[in-house]
Amino acid sequence: MPHIHRLPDLLVNQIAAGEVVERPASVLKEVLENAVDAGAHAIEVQLEQGGVRRIRVADDGCGIAREELALALERHATSKIATLDDLEHVGTMGFRGEALAAIAAVARTSITSRAEGASHAWRIEAGTDPAPAALNQGTVVDVADLYYNTPARRKFLKTESTEYAHCDDMFRRVALARPDIGLQLAHNGRVIHRLPAGPAEARVAALMGDDFLQHAREVQADAGPLRLAGFASLPAYSRSSRDAQYFFVNGRFVRDKLLTHAVREAYADILHGSRHPAYVLFLELDPAGVDVNVHPAKIEVRFREARAVHQFVYHALKRVLAESGAGRGEQGLPQGAASTPVGASEGGAPAAAPWPTPGTASPPAAARPWAPGIPQQGRLAMEPATRSYFDFAASARPAQGGDATLAATRPAQASSAAAPASWSATSHNPGDGPPLGYALAQLHGVYILAQNAAGLVLVDMRAAHERIIYEKLKTVLDGRPAVQRLLIPAVFSVSAKDMAAAEECAEVLCGMGFDVGAAGPQELAVRSVPALLANAPVAELMRQLLQELREYPATEVVTARRNELLATMACHGAVRANRQLTLPEMNALLRDMEATERADQCNHGRPTWTQLGMADLDRFFMRGQ
Repeated sequence: MPHIHRLPDLLVNQIAAGEVVERPASVLKEVLENAVDAGAHAIEVQLEQGGVRRIRVADDGCGIAREELALALERHATSKIATLDDLEHVGTMGFRGEALAAIAAVARTSITSRAEGASHAWRIEAGTDPAPAALNQGTVVDVADLYYNTPARRKFLKTESTEYAHCDDMFRRVALARPDIGLQLAHNGRVIHRLPAGPAEARVAALMGDDFLQHAREVQADAGPLRLAGFASLPAYSRSSRDAQYFFVNGRFVRDKLLTHAVREAYADILHGSRHPAYVLFLELDPAGVDVNVHPAKIEVRFREARAVHQFVYHALKRVLAESGAGRGEQGLPQGAASTPVGASEGGAPAAAPWPTPGTASPPAAARPWAPGIPQQGRLAMEPATRSYFDFAASARPAQGGDATLAATRPAQASSAAAPASWSATSHNPGDGPPLGYALAQLHGVYILAQNAAGLVLVDMRAAHERIIYEKLKTVLDGRPAVQRLLIPAVFSVSAKDMAAAEECAEVLCGMGFDVGAAGPQELAVRSVPALLANAPVAELMRQLLQELREYPATEVVTARRNELLATMACHGAVRANRQLTLPEMNALLRDMEATERADQCNHGRPTWTQLGMADLDRFFMRGQ
């Protein structure tokens, strides 16, 4: 057996480089974070051949003294921690003190730096002594010919465009985290990003695009030592990949399964499973509450109170996404503010608060510009006894076979849901009238056209009705649901598997409001349904429910898959396309939308309505041009 011996320092550093220096983007990350920790106000990045040929990072930070330059290239030498207590309260991006040594072991590395108050700069290369150099205060780290001495590692690198894409993403992470620092990125002599220091909204718009801000909602939540700030996109802006998801913990970009799960759960009711939200979120907490020393690249963290953090992020996002959005267009902007950027002041100038700006909870709905109060003349349509769309839908739809129900009808009261004759969008202030206005007509039995103070509202009536039923089902099934007895039981044939599932899950179905029993060897009879689904096609709905009950255990359906089951029920209970509605019915649906959480999207994440402002219509018809 070979004797135990010490490894040479160069080999030790090259082994460490295998963990720290995965690709050029890893080098850029370490050097950029050092520049941030140095207190830089401006950072300039130059790349050649995707960073493989060269990575040069210049900053105007505090600089490095001559006597410390050689130490900067040694392993486990750092100015950021000194004791175990420092390690447990890490407040800097870097702290291990091995990145520069690992980089210098696999690339031609030089550091030029001038400390504050020094007469001139000094330059050092790995294995040499510092030499005088010319430079203003700050530091320049130049990394050339990555993996020149380990050609086997170089073969694992991808194409220039791929490596540059990873570097660009790394640059974006640092730029989003620190809008107070001016940054510039150039590739092969061409400037790609020039980002001046400024407000957070301007930085997010520059890197994520104006469309993201227009389709996002601002997040501000505070609970004890936990603070969450940033922007989360509406479901209509969802993407097919996770390339627009940025989560920062105390300014550090992380990919944490706990946080990802919390965000995914917050979007569960409003986003299709194959789509992914876009967001830029910042979580702040006591450094002692998070362990950042669990991954060589410092991209994973561990929370000491993991469940509390998960619940805080989940509820904060869910609360923001649950806002009905009444008075907001598809772009998520207030009425009449289609051209006003998120976070802009009344005068149009961006807010200058530094990022993140936690500490203030979201204002109550009544105080938000997109949730105007309902004036006295519009409150008739909001009375509980007259506004329910389900009454209208149940009474207006003709009975089909055995699906007839004992639904209550209120034709005399329906007229009270119509728009008051005295109301006119052109004669009131933007805050007057219900947020979604009053119905004008129905288009091809699919869309509702309504007029509000901002202009024209288009509503997908089936998608909106799905969301309303779904949210009501979730509420009523938390207790004992109201049951609608069928005048004539709905009898239909089923397979042997469905018959067995109905018998095994009779208690689960009863808890949902269904009274189901055998009517023959292969026939089921449904004698009652939840009152909210009184007008649903019973046979079709029951077959779908039994299929899901066959695929999953009843206990799992009741707990983990409960909402998916309710979504199926809502889908079957929603009003069908090509149903002709009266104006009172359409207005009742609009009022229910305004009172329903997450009414902006159906159960599958599709938008339920959009706003066309008067300015949009004027532009289309070229009025005033």
